[in-house]
Amino acid sequence: MFPMTPIAAALALLFCASAAAAPVSVGTTPRSLLAQAKGLPADFEEHFFDVPLAVRVELDHQPLGEAMVVLSRDDRVTLLEFTDTSENRYGAAEREKWAAYLKPGVPLGNCTGQCPDQVLAVHYNLESSLLSILTENAERDVQAKRYHEQPEGGSSGLMVRNQLNLNGGQDQDLGGRFGLEASSSLGNWSQAFNMQLARLGGPDDKLYHAIHELYTQRELQGSFLRLGYFTPSSEGLTRQPRTFGNSPDTAVGLMYGSSDSLAINSPTPSVYPIYVTANRQGSVEIYRDGLLINTQSVPAGLQTLDTRPLPGGIYEVEVRLIEDGQITSTTQELVYKPNNWRNHDERWRYNLFAGEESKLLSNWDQQSSGSPTAGASVNYLMHPRVILGLSARQIREKLQYGTSIDWTLANHISLYANVYQTQDYGTGLDLQSLYNYGAGSLVLSHSRSWLDTTNTYDTLPDGTRVRQRNVFIGEASNSSLAINHRLSSKSSINARVSHSEGNVEGMGADLGWSQRTVLFGSDANWRLSLFDRPGSFSSGDARNRGVDLSMNIAIGAPGQQISGSIGSRTDRDGGRDNNASLGWRRDFKDHVLQNVSVTALTDTYGVGLSSLANFGTDAINGDGFVQRSSYNGNYTGGLNLDSTLVVGGEKMLLTSQHEMRGAGLIVDVESDIDGIALRADDYSGGSAALKPGRNFIPITAYQNSSVSFDFEGNHVPAATIEPARSRYHLNKGGVEYRKVRVMKTLTVLGRLIDPQGRPLKGHHVINHASRGVTEVDGFFSMEMNAGSPTLEVRQGNQLLCQFRLDASRHRSENNVLMIGDLRCTPDTLADVTSTEQKAG
Repeated sequence: MFPMTPIAAALALLFCASAAAAPVSVGTTPRSLLAQAKGLPADFEEHFFDVPLAVRVELDHQPLGEAMVVLSRDDRVTLLEFTDTSENRYGAAEREKWAAYLKPGVPLGNCTGQCPDQVLAVHYNLESSLLSILTENAERDVQAKRYHEQPEGGSSGLMVRNQLNLNGGQDQDLGGRFGLEASSSLGNWSQAFNMQLARLGGPDDKLYHAIHELYTQRELQGSFLRLGYFTPSSEGLTRQPRTFGNSPDTAVGLMYGSSDSLAINSPTPSVYPIYVTANRQGSVEIYRDGLLINTQSVPAGLQTLDTRPLPGGIYEVEVRLIEDGQITSTTQELVYKPNNWRNHDERWRYNLFAGEESKLLSNWDQQSSGSPTAGASVNYLMHPRVILGLSARQIREKLQYGTSIDWTLANHISLYANVYQTQDYGTGLDLQSLYNYGAGSLVLSHSRSWLDTTNTYDTLPDGTRVRQRNVFIGEASNSSLAINHRLSSKSSINARVSHSEGNVEGMGADLGWSQRTVLFGSDANWRLSLFDRPGSFSSGDARNRGVDLSMNIAIGAPGQQISGSIGSRTDRDGGRDNNASLGWRRDFKDHVLQNVSVTALTDTYGVGLSSLANFGTDAINGDGFVQRSSYNGNYTGGLNLDSTLVVGGEKMLLTSQHEMRGAGLIVDVESDIDGIALRADDYSGGSAALKPGRNFIPITAYQNSSVSFDFEGNHVPAATIEPARSRYHLNKGGVEYRKVRVMKTLTVLGRLIDPQGRPLKGHHVINHASRGVTEVDGFFSMEMNAGSPTLEVRQGNQLLCQFRLDASRHRSENNVLMIGDLRCTPDTLADVTSTEQKAG
């Protein structure tokens, strides 16, 4: 915006040579600009003041970047813009803070009176073209802050996430869950609210409801304090020891623990995968503490579940496999999505709670009330590779103990073990080990846990819902060894051996080979599977043995693929079931439907169908599936919906984003360019796409940072964004409002002269879109808002003249408007429209 002409470059060299020859003060007080300029020839002094100069900027002797500034004879410096920040030793947020400090203009020399940001002095050195900022931290070691400072005066806002999960079908009662999770901010306290409505389905048609969280929390440096109604789980731990038997119910009381363990869920998969082995096409329901949290469609064979939508942490879930509308297996699995240990200097993580077990608007009979409850959980970082855990609780007058170890034995080997005991229940064990080697990975797993399938149901052939025939209450164990190995860049094998006791009995083995190739000019994936698995209700209690060959090929339009399979397995009566399937999938861009797939299959019993769709709008996202059983022709389906309401700055918005990162900004984008696409980049991490209208940007809570706005893609229109960036500092649950304008611009080239025709230098020419400073010869170049073609001229705080331009009356070349001379006279302030004739 402020290019340096060859003449200016030559003058800069002359400045440095002249300054080097000038006498240097031996005192410690920086010389004034006039004193430094005395060494310059008289004819060149005018090229030093009130014109754009290229300088280097440093903060506490560390580079902050290169910039264009204007120096005035009254010893003031005004920043125009940073031009190069490649050598910046500070973060973008820090640079933006000092840019905001320098742009209004600041006096050089020692700071007196109220000095913001601990400023001691600002100095310019002509010899080195260096602008130096000195603060109270100049001689202190630059260390990363251990804790985020909370915003002055706190923050406010509300975010309410709504989730709906449904599953049911023909001759099958509808079951599901509606969950409402809210977080808010009032001052420096954050609030949380969690309400669940659930219907189990089957003969139990009761609508269950309960409030699980209603508390307020204050973040302190290194710890947190929680007051109110909550579930007394091991909040604040990096590795949470599991417990055996009853899960903790809600209580009224207080909780105190480590603050950096308050996790923000992220869409990452579980470290250790969760497997299901479906004999037939079916669906999976995932329950946590008796509540449905996700449902997925699964084809026949060994499958890994998509654990990315599940909440973060280490916890146990119940996985129910449903085939032909009937629950054919129920297992307890471990979700392992831990948070990273952030500070190795603090080796302890802890959590304490005490209160009374209580129910709030709950009709769950199993939920106890009136008993005192208390507990403590700790983690200890014994070594950067070893984390120990210990917990002790009293729940429903039963004592629960748990111990854990998370051990990274080597760079490629990790082990997680958990031993737990509950009074009147027994002792349990979990063991997860992962070994990564160059060509693959090896996963070893063993678990012993408590399983209760009382509230699971089967559908009889006549449509009657009854409790599952193989109701199981007691200890269940599962051991497995899985290996994934890459034979080449296009070929891999995987194998899994498992042994189960309890609800499912026996050994199981799966062996698979995958190959990527090119078929008919399109990318294709082949997979051959051999399996021998324990018997279940869907295989007539006979062992399920078989083979499956599947193919997936990208064909037709981009994002379109066709799949097929052929194989053999054990049918529902223990005989042979030869089967085949053919499927089609299509991905969409810029559409409500993100992808759809349809699969037709045939087997011994007939023809079945399965369809799946993922969809999303600005306000809601979700997925759904519908299946038709080849066995009895019944239809079943599932639906997951997710939407979040955000309120802040007296504005509200319904958004499909749910990974909130703690806080957010509501942003209205106004544009005079159709179809504009913007991008918002958060300096603390993350980005979001913006379009005209109302948008939402998730931001990181507690961080004092800023978000910048830019055009999406490489083809940038002739326009400017105002503001180009915006600062924020919010507590968890905080929401603020911003407005961003996108204005079509023109590049204007002209010269500013006085009433006698003499050029005016060092004058600020300002428009809604940008501002420029006139050179020594009066010339200036800047961006002008095409919708508001007005210019105003200022020197210091004084408004000298104004102009309104008519682009049709001036010559334009290569998108540059040549406006010629602008004669600055005081009468332009009285009547702006009449000054068009003065622009010659």
